[in-house]
Amino acid sequence: MQKITHDAREHKFMQLHTFYKPEDIVVFDIETTGFTAETTMLYLIGCAFYEDGKWVITQWFNNDGISEREIFIDFFTFISKYKYIFNYNGDGFDIPYVQKKIKQFDLDFSFDKIESIDLYKLIRGFKDILHLDNLKQKSIEKFLGINRLDKYTGGDLIKVYQDYLKSPVEKGKQLLLQHNYEDLEGLIYCSSLLAYTKFKAGCFVVKKMSVRDNKLLFSLTLDYPLPKRITLGVQDILVTGHQQEATINVPIITDELKFFFDNYKEYYYLPAEDMAVHKSVASFVDKNYRVPAKKENCYLKRKGHFITQIDSGILAGYKKNHKDKETFIELVDSFLQDLDMLNAYARYIISKAI
Repeated sequence: MQKITHDAREHKFMQLHTFYKPEDIVVFDIETTGFTAETTMLYLIGCAFYEDGKWVITQWFNNDGISEREIFIDFFTFISKYKYIFNYNGDGFDIPYVQKKIKQFDLDFSFDKIESIDLYKLIRGFKDILHLDNLKQKSIEKFLGINRLDKYTGGDLIKVYQDYLKSPVEKGKQLLLQHNYEDLEGLIYCSSLLAYTKFKAGCFVVKKMSVRDNKLLFSLTLDYPLPKRITLGVQDILVTGHQQEATINVPIITDELKFFFDNYKEYYYLPAEDMAVHKSVASFVDKNYRVPAKKENCYLKRKGHFITQIDSGILAGYKKNHKDKETFIELVDSFLQDLDMLNAYARYIISKAI
């Protein structure tokens, strides 16, 4: 076994330590001669960790073809101090592969005491939003403008490793190490995509609100900068975001809408006024001018300015018709001057748009 340690290069997208306490997280990637642990060999494990204000990469290289057991012992000893192990599709491949291997070697190690954070699983729902052709790590690096020196795939390097075992030349080893090194380094940089998950989760505040061209414009300040601009649309609402700013552009409609009461059995409908009133009030109305309310006519009508909630939303809202799923909020002072309500509305819209 050979253990190699290097510093990672600085990069504008290096943000993993802004999402997690740097002392809590280790980045992890493996290289193998195939997908099936029972019939293939692990030849390299790499880890990146934050130390003295910079990212450092350590690699365990199976330089003789017989050091797997020794590598696993050293690796699990090393990661035992961390809370999180950050990876890319590690839940799908790397971790199950290692688990099978340590079982083969009858080693008393597991990932039970360290939480896996699989970036692939966290961002796969953003593929279409970010207009990615696929979710390969190299594709994401390209999307972010990260250029690699390594031009090989993991499959390409299997033969390089097999040739190295037959004839250990430095060039072959460097190709193997470089690929794993750039996988780790690239994963640190790709963690900047976690900002989109934070955006969807509502990690922002409404900075200001204004009316422009009959639209309500929310200006947001984001807790985590988005590395690339996004533009989203949902029911005529336009959302844009880049770096630490985003906007939500919501059309204002001017109409007469209806507020439907849920407990319609407690109401009477007054046909002449086209409205529903509670039985406690309707008892004073002549019986000839009232009928028991139904779901379809148990409402009050309101003319005004409204914005959509897309569906049932954050408030009991107005509708055009009883069976409609879309509801609307009236633009009254009690809503427009309530910062908590404005933030809740913005977060709801973002959660629906992404």
